[in-house]
Amino acid sequence: MDIENKLQEIVASAVKELYGADVNAAQITLQKTKKEFKGHYTLVTFPLLKISRKNPEQTAQEIGEHLLSKTSFIAEFNVIKGFLNLSVASEVWIELLDYIAAKPDFGFTPVGDNAPLFMVEYSSPNTNKPLHLGHVRNNLLGHSLCEVLKANGKRVVKTNIVNDRGIHICKSMLAWKKWGGGETPESSGKKGDHLIGDYYVLFDKKYKRELAELQSKGLSQKEAEEQSKLMAEAREMLLKWENGDKETRELWQKMNAWVYRGFDETYKKLGVDFDKIYYESNTYLAGKQEVERGLAEGKFYRKDDSSVWADLTPYGLDHKLLLRNDGTSVYMTQDIGTAKLRFDDYPINTMIYVVGNEQNYHFQVLSILLDMLGFEFGKGLVHFSYGMVELPEGKMKSREGTVVDADDLIAEMVETARETSKELGKLDDCTPEEADDIARIIGLGALKYFILKVDPKKNMTFNPKESIDFNGNTGPFIQYTHARIRSILRKAAEQGIAIPEKLNKSLVLSEKEEGLVQMLAEFDAVVKQAGAEYNVSLIGNYVYDLVKEYNQFYHDYQILREENEALRAFRLSLSRNIALTIKKGMRLFGIEVPERM
Repeated sequence: MDIENKLQEIVASAVKELYGADVNAAQITLQKTKKEFKGHYTLVTFPLLKISRKNPEQTAQEIGEHLLSKTSFIAEFNVIKGFLNLSVASEVWIELLDYIAAKPDFGFTPVGDNAPLFMVEYSSPNTNKPLHLGHVRNNLLGHSLCEVLKANGKRVVKTNIVNDRGIHICKSMLAWKKWGGGETPESSGKKGDHLIGDYYVLFDKKYKRELAELQSKGLSQKEAEEQSKLMAEAREMLLKWENGDKETRELWQKMNAWVYRGFDETYKKLGVDFDKIYYESNTYLAGKQEVERGLAEGKFYRKDDSSVWADLTPYGLDHKLLLRNDGTSVYMTQDIGTAKLRFDDYPINTMIYVVGNEQNYHFQVLSILLDMLGFEFGKGLVHFSYGMVELPEGKMKSREGTVVDADDLIAEMVETARETSKELGKLDDCTPEEADDIARIIGLGALKYFILKVDPKKNMTFNPKESIDFNGNTGPFIQYTHARIRSILRKAAEQGIAIPEKLNKSLVLSEKEEGLVQMLAEFDAVVKQAGAEYNVSLIGNYVYDLVKEYNQFYHDYQILREENEALRAFRLSLSRNIALTIKKGMRLFGIEVPERM
């Protein structure tokens, strides 16, 4: 049931009857009426003036009077400077609420067997450090984007590429080998990803100390880096790894296994998962083969030092390194191999990379290189580029150990939620188990909502305290409103008040009630827009606006105490469907909404 389409039809009919001209839907421009004016939809009359041969005010007045006299669809109208503001009859909104109530999945498109297949890559961690706040934004955006695409009827494969090889991995391995003393997650009591991250930081400290000593002897920064014994050992370890050295590979497998167990714990806490995980240790060889093929076909070139490059100057870019002079791969080579393997594995229609905006150039180049190599999918890659996330104190640096650890952040959010909820008396009637669960739901909801409500393209500052506020544009405010509505519905059930399948259409509704039904109906369009634009923040903004409007309604109108039974039934149905829409919207963010708070 699409009210805008119906309005376009009756306006087209009115124009035909008034002015004897056929008009198409494109000439009938409808907008949601601005809040300062009375009405639901505004007809922009300017595209119709050539047909009416009258000024905007006269045209609007004539169309408004015609609609009012010829159809029960319109209850009233007003004209403001040639704009025709139309108020749709209460009966139409009641029918629309019945329609939405009969469709629990309203706003969601079923996923068909032949629907387009979207593969979405997100997370992409390195096995030399634990997940941090930047990864949290990446994981939440990737997971939410997948949910929004599924809600739009797309088949989705959630994938992760683990950066499990390279010089940075060797730094952690070398530090553990030199100074670890056989330490394990079990002996230290640390999660495996944290333990390995500590050795990555340790390597950097030792390396900086070595550089400082070399520079104190008169060497330049560059000379010191070239003479560093520690970095030479790390490079030697990488070559041993690439050559399949047994001892190096066994150490690598052992340390990576610790990290994966740690990652899995964090993913579980965040509520994110993957259908398929790729590992760079398996994909880099496929990338090298493709680069060597491109070299043989004359698409790439080799320098005198044996390194392999691509000339991208015809595309307005520079020359890009693809293989180092010792034959080892760079990230670009690995991504070429990963892309090839993925398209071999799945009939992908659209490949989306959820990666920060500091990698915009990288994905521009990857798309060109895949196209140069003759892969049809090269030009169609989508880089879901998002801004950085910082704390009020500023940027984070993993080498210096100054990042905000994801596990610590989650624990802090849950604890803050517990303290805030306790202070506000929201846990008074809860058992200890219920209190734990509510603290977890609120803490994670606050974290996820605060991050996902921001336009992905924008940089953002994450403020833990601000995110847990029970007022304002926050997850807890939305969750509390859902719990409030569920409480009303429980009380109605306890009082034996049933909500009929069909509501009384003779009711005259308030502007607030009609406006809330109109907002409910917009959920479908918002989900479609979020999917088309790859902008999950639209869902958060919509749900917050809906919740804000409902809370004003709750403050101004009786629900259970309403004496008119038909009107009470309408308000209960309206409340129930708003709660369901909040739940569906938050589900797209991976956020749970509690039944009671």
